[in-house]
Amino acid sequence: MRAGAPLRRLGTMSVETFVRRYWQRRALCIRKAIADFTNPVDRADLLALAADPDVESRLVRHSARGWQLRHGPFSARQVPAMGQPDWTLLVQGVDLHRAAVAQLAARFRFLPVARFDDVMISLAGDGGGVGPHVDQYDVFLLQAQGRRRWRIARQFDPALVAGLPLKVLANFAAQDEWILEPGDALYLPPGVAHEGVALGPCMTISVGFRLPAWQELVETWHERQARTAPRTGRLHDGTRTPTPEAARLPASMIDAAAQELRRITVSRRDAARTLLEHLSEPKPTVVYDTPRPALPAARFAASARKCGVILDLRSRLLFAGADFAINGELVPVAVAARSRLRRLANRGSLEAARIGPPETAATEPLMRLLYDWYRCGWLHLAAL
Repeated sequence: MRAGAPLRRLGTMSVETFVRRYWQRRALCIRKAIADFTNPVDRADLLALAADPDVESRLVRHSARGWQLRHGPFSARQVPAMGQPDWTLLVQGVDLHRAAVAQLAARFRFLPVARFDDVMISLAGDGGGVGPHVDQYDVFLLQAQGRRRWRIARQFDPALVAGLPLKVLANFAAQDEWILEPGDALYLPPGVAHEGVALGPCMTISVGFRLPAWQELVETWHERQARTAPRTGRLHDGTRTPTPEAARLPASMIDAAAQELRRITVSRRDAARTLLEHLSEPKPTVVYDTPRPALPAARFAASARKCGVILDLRSRLLFAGADFAINGELVPVAVAARSRLRRLANRGSLEAARIGPPETAATEPLMRLLYDWYRCGWLHLAAL
């Protein structure tokens, strides 16, 4: 099964206490954050992903000559050996490509999936880092191998070092400092300046959560309006007399436009549907692998009832009330299928026993959806 059980504790603290006291509020160093933590990847995994042109990767080096940034893909020879100092390899979206990393991300499902961004993993030699900087998202920085020193500042000078390919703070002065060892984590809310430096070869897993910028949401809403509620007719021109100034915009046109635009209102359901479409949109680099050849519908249904189904690692299924969206598309869902799809969305999988017998009012619309998603590569049969 893809999903790991959501955490109930972060170190010695319950997740309820963490969310109430720290989430989006205060930084927190969490010793032994995940009791049964095991590193889900190794160096070979990261190098293989960094060599993939469909995976976003960056290589940051720092020396007396300054900062250098290169974008992947990288061959194994282009990545420095672990014994070399002052370098960091950053691989984005590892949860989209490695099931074990997706399972680790699922441990954080005590927080809304709609907030989840991705898992980035950094591999670094001694002294490696990306400089002091500030991010606008929540992140859990989980130490996977080796040790890393983190320094943070809540009040800081936002000035950046000019002329760099990275946004490095020019006058960073730390207010707190910790050294993290495997299994430890540092939680940072948005807007906290921080700097991480590897103390010897190390690997750090960043589990990130973000909120969309207002501009992104407004653009999605307007796109949706144009697609789902096109306006007919044309703007009214109330001109009744010759104009002495041909270039002046007629007041009657302004009044008509203002009156028509005031009629556009956003209901709560419109807002929810806009969020569903936007937040379920896959990463730009994602390409789904369609089954070749695809099973006929009847064979797929029989197999699904035997072994269950799982969402593709790259798929995101969200819901709000009666509305569902998968991978940026709002989909109509029959009432009888909704409870099962909610389970699939929450867990990332749907067991065979939950699908139900064939050709019933509850399973027929569900199976049609599952089969459509299977043919798109958004969903797969679970292993027997």
